[in-house]
Amino acid sequence: MVTIAATSSIQVIDRVAALLDVLAQSPEPRSLKLVSAETGLHPSTAYRILDALAAHGLVERTDTSQYRLGVKLMRLGSRVRKDIDLLREARPIMDALRSELGETVNLTVREGDEVVYVERAVPARMMRVEQLIGSRAPLHVTAVGKLFLAEGGEKACKQYAKRSGLPRYTPNTLTQAARLWTEAETSAQHGYAFDNEEAELGVACIGVPIRDGHGKMIAGLSVSAPRERLQKNWTVRMRAAAAELSARLGYTT
Repeated sequence: MVTIAATSSIQVIDRVAALLDVLAQSPEPRSLKLVSAETGLHPSTAYRILDALAAHGLVERTDTSQYRLGVKLMRLGSRVRKDIDLLREARPIMDALRSELGETVNLTVREGDEVVYVERAVPARMMRVEQLIGSRAPLHVTAVGKLFLAEGGEKACKQYAKRSGLPRYTPNTLTQAARLWTEAETSAQHGYAFDNEEAELGVACIGVPIRDGHGKMIAGLSVSAPRERLQKNWTVRMRAAAAELSARLGYTT
């Protein structure tokens, strides 16, 4: 039996969690009477919460008025699993790149009009480029961001340009929509992109796309370094790392 804390600052969340736990314990739908008994909730209380969860797709009610976990909840669980798989598979590849190149390696994903840094591997050297996990940057000033723009196509890229206004961060920032699309498209064709001191003077970057089993770009790997230390021939190693990580996530060419 699932027990609910007697005192809770957010009692309804405790009750929702208890109901979902009970439904998750059985592969078969469960009746309101059984769910109520196993959670210790009054049937009317359990019914109201289950009805609200069903309205949001988190729970499903069968034709016989029994309950099971909803498809939306399963989709959310699948997304969490995908993100965990990405971080787990990326870590050893990022560590190897960091050791080989001697510079900071980043893993980023797209959220709206920005890239978000979700993992990093930093070298031991004191003078290094370092992005904080959770920090963000506009798409048009990052190497991986350009690849995400290319992935969306020319129309979406121009819509981003109009929406964001392409603010300038350095003299090298691309602030014209046509030029941004040309560079994004060319970068995608090459399989890598550069940030040529477009976000910060003195800092350069090479980015490569990471794809899932459906061929969709879901993340990007990048190496960031002071401009004078970044070597363009690193693109070969970066593309190989991207291919390895994408393959681990189920992508086949």
